[in-house]
Amino acid sequence: MPNDVVDVLIVGAGASGAAVAWSLAETRMRIVCLEQGDWMNPATYPSNFQDWEVHYGETSAISPNYRDRDADYPINDSESPIAIVNFNAVGGSTILYSAHFPRFHPSDFRVRTLDGVADDWPIDYFTLEPFFAENDRNMGVSGLHGDPAIPDHQPPLPHIPIGKMGETIGRGFNKLGWHWWPSDSAIITEPYEGRGQCLNLGPCNTGCAQGAKSSVDIAYWPVAQRMGVELRTNCRVNQITVDSNDMATGVEYWDAEGVLQHQRAEVVIVACNGVGTPRLLLHSKSGRFPNGIANRSGLVGKNLMLHPWGGASGLFEEPLESHFGPQGCCILSQEFYETDETRGYVRGYNLQITRGSPPIATARYGVASGAIPWGAAHHDEFEKRFDRSVHIGVCAEDLPEEHNRVVLDDELTDSNGIPAPRILYRTSENSMRMLAHGTKRSVEALEAAGAIEISPAPYPIRMAGWHLLGTARMGTDPERSVVNEWGRSHDVRNLFVVDGSVFVTSGGVNPTTTIQAVALYIADAMKQRLATLFD
Repeated sequence: MPNDVVDVLIVGAGASGAAVAWSLAETRMRIVCLEQGDWMNPATYPSNFQDWEVHYGETSAISPNYRDRDADYPINDSESPIAIVNFNAVGGSTILYSAHFPRFHPSDFRVRTLDGVADDWPIDYFTLEPFFAENDRNMGVSGLHGDPAIPDHQPPLPHIPIGKMGETIGRGFNKLGWHWWPSDSAIITEPYEGRGQCLNLGPCNTGCAQGAKSSVDIAYWPVAQRMGVELRTNCRVNQITVDSNDMATGVEYWDAEGVLQHQRAEVVIVACNGVGTPRLLLHSKSGRFPNGIANRSGLVGKNLMLHPWGGASGLFEEPLESHFGPQGCCILSQEFYETDETRGYVRGYNLQITRGSPPIATARYGVASGAIPWGAAHHDEFEKRFDRSVHIGVCAEDLPEEHNRVVLDDELTDSNGIPAPRILYRTSENSMRMLAHGTKRSVEALEAAGAIEISPAPYPIRMAGWHLLGTARMGTDPERSVVNEWGRSHDVRNLFVVDGSVFVTSGGVNPTTTIQAVALYIADAMKQRLATLFD
């Protein structure tokens, strides 16, 4: 209705949007969230079926360009060596993520001070520490306290068993004298908040039908809705509207019936990820903001960071039961996380030890490589490889560079005619040197653990653009940032950004828990300033 004004309008129901909705719900304001996808039905997840690997390549493909669901929008990533990975639904990309949940380090917030590159954040690790803990409780995080690589913290649930595979790789790290630790994981190992524990089935990245993986459609949204937040699905936002006083008035969106609507709001919060957020901001053009809303700095869409990925796979003589357990969560090593100038690059990376390939993938990759032939020897060669492989991934810190950016495509659009995002990105020399170093260390670790065959991966891995960061960066200087130190736009005083696009640096770990901690911190800052929010 024309006169229907909500207090808070959130765009996006993924990791950050869910966290902000939950936090602000205690204010009893009228809060509405618009999500362009729908609720997922866990009964349809590929993990319910014996041929789940076939379904995984279709309905749960990680790239929207391959998946092409109604809720998806196309992404032109032809000018990037790394393809963009995301998912549009209630829960966002947490539906398909691995739930690997390591925190940023304190050093990640002080990169300019410590290493003379990039910029410092206007906040630090210890500002976020209570929000990390709050998010651990809300999501249901499993882990082991005492990791010497980061400030100590106590996850609410016991860590995921590392199994024979983790023990084998751990012995390799011990032999080399390198750090390793069981991964913090947003996967519950005991019954928690009415949810059943992980059954170690393996296909986490197709959606968890058990509900043990903490996607925010089950960890946050049911609670937020009980607290009064309204969630409207199948609503695609076209643009944020603004008045002559540089204040957002709401958003224009297509509803589930395809009717163009305008929802007015006192506060607009954008939570669309590091590609979707700059896309929306850049498309929200007006006489007041001809280059996109909140973009007087010219930095919206710039400084895109993607975490270039490398690694190696190892084959072992003994069965390791390596296809059991959560796909992306076993152990990690942060031996090479902090800067050591003798390595020839600045900053560092995380080594993430992940499970071996499931049966169909083992056969397909084996046939493709020639290691598993068709014919009489097929099953014998398959048995030599299945359940005996281990992957070590190199998650390399990506430094912010303005030429790495998201722009609007001149030709490609979604089904509503909104320009698709176009990715202009190249991997820096620093990242390439980091990946070379990390790949060699991965090979060394597999050798030390007893691998009989090792295959380094070409880097950067193409289908690895999971982490979308930096395109609406946080800072105190309006000329050098898009939002201030608590997420409010410098240009539009009732517009906030809460997702990974506000990141100043990328760290060297999976960012979801840090994205959510930042979102909870911004929501808390808003609550503390309700009387003076627009001053």
